[in-house]
Amino acid sequence: MKRRWNWHLYAGFLLCLAGFGSYPFVFAEYPVTRDVPWANFLLFAVGGILLVIGLQRAFGQAQQYRGKIFGPILGALSLLALGFFCYIVFYMTKQLPPPSTALQVGQKAPEFVLTDTNNNPVALSSLLSAPLPGMQTAPKGVLLVFYRGYW
Repeated sequence: MKRRWNWHLYAGFLLCLAGFGSYPFVFAEYPVTRDVPWANFLLFAVGGILLVIGLQRAFGQAQQYRGKIFGPILGALSLLALGFFCYIVFYMTKQLPPPSTALQVGQKAPEFVLTDTNNNPVALSSLLSAPLPGMQTAPKGVLLVFYRGYW
């Protein structure tokens, strides 16, 4: 009896590779998958399930399916890829040094001019000197909101 090709092993390994390699090129571009890479973990999970099914077939039904040699190798490589991915995403990104020129909480911001949503220049001094609509006096402070990714 000719043994069948165990496609679960190779498909699981390819999904794990896709989970590892797709983050910097695809999923890091979108805020919903950048901060918590759930799509990559989903690819790793489906790949891991396929690898487990393939390993069960390779060792449980060895007379029907191939993969006793390549199965553990592909499984170990997939686990290494998952471990390295978690190391990069959860450990290395937290090791980035804070910028030395960043403002501290409560520190006065230096004078600047930025464009608003209508592409009109707005200076910090003009916001602090002009009274707001419906108010008699100028505000004592300004709340700065920066939208990440809109530059």
